[in-house]
Amino acid sequence: MEDIDLYSKAQLLVAAIRILEYRKNDAPSVEALCEMLNLSSEQGHLLCNKFHDMEIIEVVKCPFGARLFIRNHLKIEEISRDKDTSIQEEIEKFQSSRKDFKQKIESFQAEKAERQKTMFAEIEKKLKRNVEPV
Repeated sequence: MEDIDLYSKAQLLVAAIRILEYRKNDAPSVEALCEMLNLSSEQGHLLCNKFHDMEIIEVVKCPFGARLFIRNHLKIEEISRDKDTSIQEEIEKFQSSRKDFKQKIESFQAEKAERQKTMFAEIEKKLKRNVEPV
């Protein structure tokens, strides 16, 4: 399920919830959904949280684990059908921002060193003037 777009993932997830509801006559758990779709628990929770935030499904936490309900399956149509490259794009943005931040720190440190150098030079001049006999 790694190489499909987010739209298809949402369709699969909603279909799996419907099938599990039909089979067990109860709201499915995230673990049952992960088992059916052959997902790791982390991937399942990540997708469920993402689709919960998009108001496609409802994740209800109860004492015996989280249960899944379909909230509004029509919201799936609002998802772009392009490949889900958002993670890679986010990583690249983060790396470039870190690179920019590192460059800013280096320029700030260089500027600080230059200021210290000029400040020490001025202090040294003043001390030499005070030390020289008049």
